[in-house]
Amino acid sequence: MSKSKVYIETYGCQMNVADTELVMGILNNNGFQLSQDIHDADVILLNTCSIRENAEQRIYGRLDNLKPFKTKNPDLVVGILGCMAERLRTNLIEEKKLVDVVVGPDEYKRLPEFIDMAFSGGKGIGVKLSRTETYDDIIPYREDGLQAWISVMRGCDKFCTFCVVPFTRGRERSRSLESVKAEVEHLSERGFREVTLLGQNVNSYSDNGADFADLLAACAEVDPWLRVRFTTSHPQDLSDKLLYTIAKYNNLCNYIHLPVQSGSDRILKLMNRTYTVEHYLKIIESARKIIPGVSFSTDIISGFPSETWEDHLMTLDLMEQVKYDGAYMFKYSPREGTKAYRMDDDVSEEAKTKRLQEIIALQQRHSTEINESLAGTEEVVLIEGFSRKSDKFFAGRTDSNKVVIIPFVDNISEGDYALVKINRATSATLFGDFLSIVHKREQPFQLAN
Repeated sequence: MSKSKVYIETYGCQMNVADTELVMGILNNNGFQLSQDIHDADVILLNTCSIRENAEQRIYGRLDNLKPFKTKNPDLVVGILGCMAERLRTNLIEEKKLVDVVVGPDEYKRLPEFIDMAFSGGKGIGVKLSRTETYDDIIPYREDGLQAWISVMRGCDKFCTFCVVPFTRGRERSRSLESVKAEVEHLSERGFREVTLLGQNVNSYSDNGADFADLLAACAEVDPWLRVRFTTSHPQDLSDKLLYTIAKYNNLCNYIHLPVQSGSDRILKLMNRTYTVEHYLKIIESARKIIPGVSFSTDIISGFPSETWEDHLMTLDLMEQVKYDGAYMFKYSPREGTKAYRMDDDVSEEAKTKRLQEIIALQQRHSTEINESLAGTEEVVLIEGFSRKSDKFFAGRTDSNKVVIIPFVDNISEGDYALVKINRATSATLFGDFLSIVHKREQPFQLAN
């Protein structure tokens, strides 16, 4: 079965996107063919997410959709990868008779073996968590493109009471700085123009005395025309050294995703977030002093157990103080295995929904105000291709992570940096006019020795 065709669907966050590329690299090295057509596949893999309940329900629904494929081809192998695999392995194998392979985030190297077991009529199951596996020696499989996601560390040691990640992805361990830098060099040589360094808490990165600021600096020095982003930061571990490093390099994007989750110290303590609102606001203040024009996004959970109306108002007040450029906003959903799961989920669905709607409305107002304030300014935009709505317009992105739409121009193309004058905005998008080329993608950049 060495030429078996594998089709992979990815669900969830950028970490899962990066893991899928890792899996494709492993399978490609072991003689499997990667297929873009599910109807042509001998193996169908779903790379899953367990962060929220609706993410898991999507996978169960998708498995039901795959039953006709199995009926038509009884030899078809169906597998579940990732967080959901580790968390629900028994349920997936025993109740969903469709599933043949269940592989957690730390056993991807054994995936070819597990697939072979399934082809032989068995079940391939590997869900052990590791304290050492970083996949440092695996080159992810990537098609040519502009943007790439690089996992620089795995797992998490924070144990926020609402989060399943330490239980599904294990404890923190970091890749070597040299291996990450080498991967960035390889992507630069291939013409990629942006990389995002990924970790559940990238601020905890550590490699033989090197911290995350050192890693960022090493990546920034590879190629001045390769933008470097990162996610996600935990407020407890964000240092002034990191902020000064971002300010030092033009290609380290002036954008920080800094989850706050709640504006109430009482709720933050129940969440085991290990910082206070005062500490969080000091980080915001320091960043704005050190990094001119820095933009922030965040995560907010509405309706955490015992959250009162007063706690909710504190979250709205925090949002008014910070004025985020963007936010990911969710209703709390209990996750089995977490400490919060044992708490009384006593906030009604109606209250959660009402509070979330207020949070979303406030964030949209802030996003609109911030974007509209940019009218008349000039921004350097990385052109990502045509607008989703029309090939008469280009879409690009500022280093502060704002989408910009400009009319089509003959002499610019995907991967170019363009100077754009912003003339209007919505809560999600900036609109502008092309002024000049800043840098053409076709110009080769020689890597430093």
